[in-house]
Amino acid sequence: MDTDFVGLCITSNSSIRHAIDCIERSTAKIALVVDDDRRLLDTITDGDIRRAILAGINLDADVSYLRGRKSGSSRYQQAITASIETEKPALLSLMRKSDIRHIPLVDAQQSVVGLVTLRELISDDTLPIKAVVMAGGSGTRLRPLTENLPKPMVPVGGRPMLERIIEQLRDAGVSRVMVTTHYKGELISNHFGDGKGFGVKISYVEEDKPMGTAGGLSQLEPSDEPILVINGDILTRIDFRAMLDFHIDHKAEMSVAVRKHETQVPYGVIETEDERITQVLEKPVVNHFINAGIYLLNPDVFKLIPENDSYDMPELINSLIKDGRTVISFPVREYWIDIGQHKDYMRAEEDVRKGKT
Repeated sequence: MDTDFVGLCITSNSSIRHAIDCIERSTAKIALVVDDDRRLLDTITDGDIRRAILAGINLDADVSYLRGRKSGSSRYQQAITASIETEKPALLSLMRKSDIRHIPLVDAQQSVVGLVTLRELISDDTLPIKAVVMAGGSGTRLRPLTENLPKPMVPVGGRPMLERIIEQLRDAGVSRVMVTTHYKGELISNHFGDGKGFGVKISYVEEDKPMGTAGGLSQLEPSDEPILVINGDILTRIDFRAMLDFHIDHKAEMSVAVRKHETQVPYGVIETEDERITQVLEKPVVNHFINAGIYLLNPDVFKLIPENDSYDMPELINSLIKDGRTVISFPVREYWIDIGQHKDYMRAEEDVRKGKT
């Protein structure tokens, strides 16, 4: 039971941003909305927050606004509680029956006195996925750093990028990692070996030619579990477990991590209707969601990838959409950087020094 559940309690007047702080402070990844007597009104999960980000909701708005939006959704489920006296087997049965991962515990007065999570009730903390790190790129834009090293082996803060990625996967509960290699791939396999020294089992797929951002996945062995794919030049603190939960909750066949990106137009923008000017916006800021280079795919998706041919992730995504398959976005609100150019590399070095990653 989470003994620090009091720190997870907020009111309907609390801001969504405050709810995010509560969620990030706890491994439970939930905030409890309570009244003055600490009776449960609702729960705010990590998934609720990410859906709010995708919808463009102001994070300074009250939680009551988010609750109202949730209750109007077909996905909404009234918060479930259990008595503090409930035994663990009954709690686990209730979670599985209701398809939930948290149960607030209440006393005889219905006041919240604790919180139990699915992870507490199940001893195996392994994340039920296999991870693939795409590490075949030559990193021409990072030369001379990559003249003698594959891009994922370029050190950031004194350690290879790929080492940081693999350790993050391990810490998230991933036990099996496959690395695709091409340019100077032997330096990667020599460094990591079978992965035993890094707490995971590592296998390799060597591409004999550049296969694009998805082509190498055609060489994966069949699996009955979702596959996490991450580019080998990304540093992030994304919550992989939250991404898997989001993927499962939305019954997705592919989830694409996205990052909010702001671009300021350096000119005055003229909006028109035919020849008439309707508005002038001076150097407006335009928001987009960009591809964050992290994906979750169901096993049958890999059948669409042509064998031994160059193929990119955007092609796979568009193919799935065209076929009417469920492809969703998962917003990354944690630290994230794509080290594609020297300015990104310098920023990553600075971020490591400041402890951001």
